[in-house]
Amino acid sequence: MSDEYPAADAEVTLRRINAQTVSDICDLSETLSEEQRNKVADNGTSIAEAHFSENAWFRAIYADDMPVGFIMLHIGADHDDGIDCPGVFLWRLMIGGPFQGKGYGEKAIGLVIRDLKARGIGELYTSYGLGAASPEGFYKRLGFRETGDMYDDEVEAVLKFDL
Repeated sequence: MSDEYPAADAEVTLRRINAQTVSDICDLSETLSEEQRNKVADNGTSIAEAHFSENAWFRAIYADDMPVGFIMLHIGADHDDGIDCPGVFLWRLMIGGPFQGKGYGEKAIGLVIRDLKARGIGELYTSYGLGAASPEGFYKRLGFRETGDMYDDEVEAVLKFDL
Protein backbone atom coordinates (compact mmCIF):
# COMPACT_ATOMS: atom_id res chain seq x y z
CA MET A 1 0.00 0.00 0.00
CA SER A 2 1.17 3.49 -0.83
CA ASP A 3 1.77 6.23 1.73
CA GLU A 4 -0.38 8.66 -0.28
CA TYR A 5 -4.02 8.50 0.75
CA PRO A 6 -6.90 9.18 -1.61
CA ALA A 7 -8.95 12.33 -1.12
CA ALA A 8 -12.26 12.21 0.74
CA ASP A 9 -14.02 12.81 -2.60
CA ALA A 10 -12.34 9.78 -4.20
CA GLU A 11 -14.49 7.45 -6.26
CA VAL A 12 -15.46 4.46 -4.12
CA THR A 13 -15.85 1.11 -5.86
CA LEU A 14 -16.39 -2.48 -4.76
CA ARG A 15 -13.97 -4.89 -6.43
CA ARG A 16 -13.42 -8.62 -6.44
CA ILE A 17 -10.46 -9.81 -4.42
CA ASN A 18 -7.93 -11.90 -6.32
CA ALA A 19 -4.53 -13.50 -5.79
CA GLN A 20 -2.77 -10.19 -6.47
CA THR A 21 -4.89 -8.13 -4.03
CA VAL A 22 -5.73 -10.51 -1.17
CA SER A 23 -2.63 -9.63 0.87
CA ASP A 24 -3.38 -5.90 0.71
CA ILE A 25 -6.96 -6.52 1.84
CA CYS A 26 -5.83 -8.77 4.69
CA ASP A 27 -3.18 -6.24 5.76
CA LEU A 28 -5.88 -3.59 6.27
CA SER A 29 -6.97 -5.42 9.43
CA GLU A 30 -3.59 -4.56 10.96
CA THR A 31 -4.40 -0.84 10.71
CA LEU A 32 -7.29 -1.04 13.20
CA SER A 33 -6.95 -0.13 16.85
CA GLU A 34 -6.95 -2.99 19.36
CA GLU A 35 -10.49 -2.03 20.43
CA GLN A 36 -11.70 -2.05 16.82
CA ARG A 37 -10.05 -5.42 16.19
CA ASN A 38 -12.16 -6.79 19.03
CA LYS A 39 -15.30 -5.67 17.14
CA VAL A 40 -14.66 -7.09 13.66
CA ALA A 41 -13.00 -10.27 12.41
CA ASP A 42 -9.75 -9.97 10.48
CA ASN A 43 -10.33 -9.70 6.74
CA GLY A 44 -8.39 -12.92 6.15
CA THR A 45 -10.75 -14.79 8.48
CA SER A 46 -13.76 -13.23 6.76
CA ILE A 47 -12.51 -14.21 3.31
CA ALA A 48 -11.93 -17.77 4.50
CA GLU A 49 -15.42 -17.94 6.06
CA ALA A 50 -16.93 -16.64 2.83
CA HIS A 51 -15.34 -19.46 0.85
CA PHE A 52 -17.11 -21.98 3.09
CA SER A 53 -20.53 -20.30 2.87
CA GLU A 54 -22.99 -20.73 0.06
CA ASN A 55 -24.59 -17.40 1.02
CA ALA A 56 -21.62 -15.03 1.26
CA TRP A 57 -20.79 -12.20 -1.12
CA PHE A 58 -17.70 -10.08 -0.47
CA ARG A 59 -15.67 -7.31 -2.06
CA ALA A 60 -12.73 -5.04 -1.37
CA ILE A 61 -13.61 -1.38 -0.95
CA TYR A 62 -11.42 0.93 -3.03
CA ALA A 63 -11.09 4.71 -2.98
CA ASP A 64 -9.82 5.54 -6.44
CA ASP A 65 -7.20 2.79 -6.90
CA MET A 66 -6.30 2.24 -3.24
CA PRO A 67 -7.80 -0.56 -1.15
CA VAL A 68 -9.34 1.01 1.95
CA GLY A 69 -11.70 -1.63 3.32
CA PHE A 70 -13.70 -4.81 3.07
CA ILE A 71 -17.42 -5.58 2.91
CA MET A 72 -19.23 -8.91 3.11
CA LEU A 73 -22.93 -9.73 2.85
CA HIS A 74 -24.85 -12.85 3.76
CA ILE A 75 -27.97 -13.52 1.73
CA GLY A 76 -30.60 -15.69 3.42
CA ALA A 77 -30.66 -17.54 6.73
CA ASP A 78 -28.12 -20.33 7.25
CA HIS A 79 -27.76 -22.10 10.58
CA ASP A 80 -24.28 -23.40 9.63
CA ASP A 81 -23.07 -19.81 9.18
CA GLY A 82 -24.69 -18.72 12.44
CA ILE A 83 -26.88 -16.17 10.67
CA ASP A 84 -30.63 -16.40 11.17
CA CYS A 85 -31.71 -13.52 8.95
CA PRO A 86 -34.36 -14.03 6.27
CA GLY A 87 -32.96 -11.31 4.01
CA VAL A 88 -29.65 -9.64 3.31
CA PHE A 89 -27.28 -9.27 6.25
CA LEU A 90 -24.24 -6.99 6.33
CA TRP A 91 -21.95 -9.63 7.79
CA ARG A 92 -18.73 -7.61 7.81
CA LEU A 93 -17.72 -4.04 7.13
CA MET A 94 -14.31 -2.63 7.89
CA ILE A 95 -12.50 0.49 6.81
CA GLY A 96 -8.76 0.61 7.47
CA GLY A 97 -7.69 2.91 10.30
CA PRO A 98 -6.04 5.61 8.16
CA PHE A 99 -9.12 5.77 5.90
CA GLN A 100 -11.83 6.13 8.53
CA GLY A 101 -13.91 9.29 8.76
CA LYS A 102 -13.66 10.06 5.03
CA GLY A 103 -17.08 8.71 4.02
CA TYR A 104 -15.79 5.55 2.34
CA GLY A 105 -17.88 3.21 4.51
CA GLU A 106 -21.03 5.22 3.86
CA LYS A 107 -20.34 5.23 0.11
CA ALA A 108 -19.75 1.47 0.15
CA ILE A 109 -23.08 0.92 1.92
CA GLY A 110 -24.67 3.21 -0.69
CA LEU A 111 -23.34 0.99 -3.48
CA VAL A 112 -24.74 -2.09 -1.78
CA ILE A 113 -28.13 -0.40 -1.33
CA ARG A 114 -28.16 0.59 -5.01
CA ASP A 115 -27.65 -3.05 -5.97
CA LEU A 116 -30.22 -4.33 -3.47
CA LYS A 117 -32.81 -1.88 -4.81
CA ALA A 118 -32.14 -3.14 -8.34
CA ARG A 119 -32.95 -6.64 -7.07
CA GLY A 120 -36.18 -5.48 -5.44
CA ILE A 121 -34.80 -5.75 -1.89
CA GLY A 122 -35.75 -2.91 0.47
CA GLU A 123 -33.88 -3.66 3.68
CA LEU A 124 -30.42 -4.49 4.96
CA TYR A 125 -29.74 -6.05 8.36
CA THR A 126 -26.56 -5.92 10.41
CA SER A 127 -25.37 -6.38 13.96
CA TYR A 128 -22.77 -4.65 16.10
CA GLY A 129 -21.21 -4.86 19.51
CA LEU A 130 -21.60 -2.07 22.03
CA GLY A 131 -18.94 -0.42 24.19
CA ALA A 132 -15.51 0.93 23.28
CA ALA A 133 -14.96 1.31 19.52
CA SER A 134 -18.57 0.34 18.74
CA PRO A 135 -19.75 1.27 15.23
CA GLU A 136 -23.23 1.98 16.64
CA GLY A 137 -23.06 5.71 15.87
CA PHE A 138 -21.99 5.06 12.27
CA TYR A 139 -24.91 2.73 11.64
CA LYS A 140 -27.43 5.02 13.35
CA ARG A 141 -26.23 7.98 11.24
CA LEU A 142 -26.96 5.90 8.13
CA GLY A 143 -30.49 5.20 9.35
CA PHE A 144 -30.14 1.70 10.81
CA ARG A 145 -32.62 1.08 13.62
CA GLU A 146 -32.37 -1.58 16.30
CA THR A 147 -34.81 -4.47 15.83
CA GLY A 148 -34.84 -5.59 19.46
CA ASP A 149 -33.17 -8.88 18.52
CA MET A 150 -29.60 -9.94 19.28
CA TYR A 151 -26.92 -11.99 17.53
CA ASP A 152 -25.08 -13.53 20.43
CA ASP A 153 -23.83 -10.39 22.24
CA GLU A 154 -24.44 -8.03 19.30
CA VAL A 155 -27.42 -5.75 18.71
CA GLU A 156 -29.32 -6.42 15.48
CA ALA A 157 -30.29 -3.39 13.38
CA VAL A 158 -32.06 -2.91 10.06
CA LEU A 159 -31.97 -0.20 7.41
CA LYS A 160 -35.17 0.04 5.37
CA PHE A 161 -35.16 1.97 2.11
CA ASP A 162 -37.59 2.75 -0.68
CA LEU A 163 -37.33 0.75 -3.87
